[in-house]
Amino acid sequence: MPLLTTGKKLIRDLETYGALGLYVPLEGGFEGRYRRRIRAAGYESLSITARGLGDVAAYLTSVHGVRPPHLGKKSNTVSGAAVGYRYYVPPIATYRLETLQPHSKGLLLWIIEGNILSSQEIEYLANLPTIEPRLKVVVEMGGDRYFRWQPLKESLMTA
Repeated sequence: MPLLTTGKKLIRDLETYGALGLYVPLEGGFEGRYRRRIRAAGYESLSITARGLGDVAAYLTSVHGVRPPHLGKKSNTVSGAAVGYRYYVPPIATYRLETLQPHSKGLLLWIIEGNILSSQEIEYLANLPTIEPRLKVVVEMGGDRYFRWQPLKESLMTA
């Protein structure tokens, strides 16, 4: 069975622009094919969802504190609120960039459900590859009848 698409144009646009906004058919299937072709081109891939992301800059590039659900349990402080302990976690993208294989071209950050992100968060994600050139960003911006993409900055203007 011949390949339906090689993905070369997507890879070329990803390397040119650094950040792309995707519009994919809602029944799915195309994303896996394109991610597989990007990984075959030498990129490592990380897939995350935009839901519950919080502060995008802190989550991706700096150490940040998280509080798991406290489930009614109080912290050890007597006078404090029952909010539980704060745990500090490493930045997701920066940590993965530090642990890349030596032969890897970079890290592909694939964000699903990107339609819930604010325009400021999308603008930050569009500028992130200029801050860290080894990081490429793909954000699924919504559904369409066929698989298409455009630079994320253009997706920001149309949103």
